[in-house]
Amino acid sequence: MKDITEERYVDGKPKLRRFHQARWDEPIIFELSNEGERGILVPEVEEELKGSVGDVLSRIPGKMLRKKRPELPELSQPRVLRHYVRLSQETLGTDLNIDVGQGTCTMKYSPKVNEQIARMPQVAEIHPLQDEETVQGILEIMYKFEQILKEISGMDRFSLQPGGGSAAIYANASIIRAYHESRGEADQRDEIITTIFSHPSNAACARTAGFKVITLYPNEDGYPDIQALSAAVSERTAGLMITNPEDTGIFNPKIEEFVDIVHEAGGLCAYDQANANGILGITRARDAGFDLCQFNLHKTFSAPHGCGGPAAGAIGVADELGKFLPVPVIEFDGSKYRLNYDRPESIGKIRSFYGVVPVVLKAYAWVMSLGAEGLKEVAETAVLNNNYVLKKLLEVPGVSAPYAKGKRRIEQVRYSWEKLAVDTGVHSEEIGLRAADFGVHYWTSHHPWIVPEPCTIEPTESYSKSELDEYVQIIRNVSDEAYKNPELVKTAPHNSTIHRIDHAPLDDPSQWAVTWRAYRKKVKRDKAGE
Repeated sequence: MKDITEERYVDGKPKLRRFHQARWDEPIIFELSNEGERGILVPEVEEELKGSVGDVLSRIPGKMLRKKRPELPELSQPRVLRHYVRLSQETLGTDLNIDVGQGTCTMKYSPKVNEQIARMPQVAEIHPLQDEETVQGILEIMYKFEQILKEISGMDRFSLQPGGGSAAIYANASIIRAYHESRGEADQRDEIITTIFSHPSNAACARTAGFKVITLYPNEDGYPDIQALSAAVSERTAGLMITNPEDTGIFNPKIEEFVDIVHEAGGLCAYDQANANGILGITRARDAGFDLCQFNLHKTFSAPHGCGGPAAGAIGVADELGKFLPVPVIEFDGSKYRLNYDRPESIGKIRSFYGVVPVVLKAYAWVMSLGAEGLKEVAETAVLNNNYVLKKLLEVPGVSAPYAKGKRRIEQVRYSWEKLAVDTGVHSEEIGLRAADFGVHYWTSHHPWIVPEPCTIEPTESYSKSELDEYVQIIRNVSDEAYKNPELVKTAPHNSTIHRIDHAPLDDPSQWAVTWRAYRKKVKRDKAGE
């Protein structure tokens, strides 16, 4: 009998799998609506119950009553099921494909047992307005997880309130502002320093919090320029908000010097640790002198990324900044957990209620299953995987890894296809569209493209050597196609639902809408204009 496993490899390299994603001309669910169609029939209220309860609607203030029914889609259960199953067939994700091409997103495996835990009725049916006495269990888990994060980061106090990474960064910017306000220096200290390869949220959130933003660019080795930092600090410096390792995967070895320079100028330093997957158990924010830090629980701590949600941020601060944390904070008196709102110097609330419970619970379960040694092994494996992929991809024609030549990276690398673009006319975004034909994701980078024709890959610890080999072989194949038949790549995708976007209409708000209601209003208005 023929050994079918031999068909899986060519010259010792993984043979590309045949892939063709389902394509559905699937309408928006509102378009599928049929008046009167129902997925469930709510039973009529019994007369006896009516008589006992009375007219409950009369108790609702008139201003809270709708004047007409909500315009929700009306569909049967099977049609709802088919609609969402079809959409799922047009989606790539970590449960379907090798998702290492989503650089900076830390797309790792999320254990399904943690999903089951988060869906238990004891968790799923918790309401944020319940009395504290009835939610002692989840408050205990959140409190204990904060203690774990304190050990991981070296910080003294934590809050799990932010609903995502950017919300956590904004909270840190707000705490920096509150700190200077408490010292009577808020008007003077109105500048935040960041770097171009830090997450753009650092600049955006600082600006949203009312600061002016100074951006540092890298030197020839890819490190933020320390001379530029020295020139930038002044009596106007409120703080430094920096990612390390940056999105290039390069760790700044002089990070303590950066912190010292900002501290000497009277500023605070906030460590954006969204890229913490390669440094868990190895470096700590507080040990480097930082005053604040932030983690993304939906990345580093294994809760699903969820394509923007559900997410959860976690902010840690040194003792002297603890009084500024968002309200409430969880406290424990030795026998009971409580939410403390009595904090007059707090920055207030970053989002409704306290934390995204399911995400925090998944992160807690993941950490508890690994333990301290397991967390360190996560980082070591992620770094090993990343540097293996780096070595293999640098053997592919047309790709390079700018900066830090010959040196290892941490958890990801921002590559450049500049040579391939010059040689073939094929651009990085087109490589990504062709990669989708083989069932994998591929991401370029944040704008602006400081690295020309960028591509950012982050293997994490979740993928085996054979999976990494398969991904590299896909990229190698696309590179080979670009050199031999560039039109094949330029006209991709051919097997995937991914489509080419016409960017022109995106610059004209009259041509798009973010909700169905807004869309209907615009259609109605345009028809009236005719």
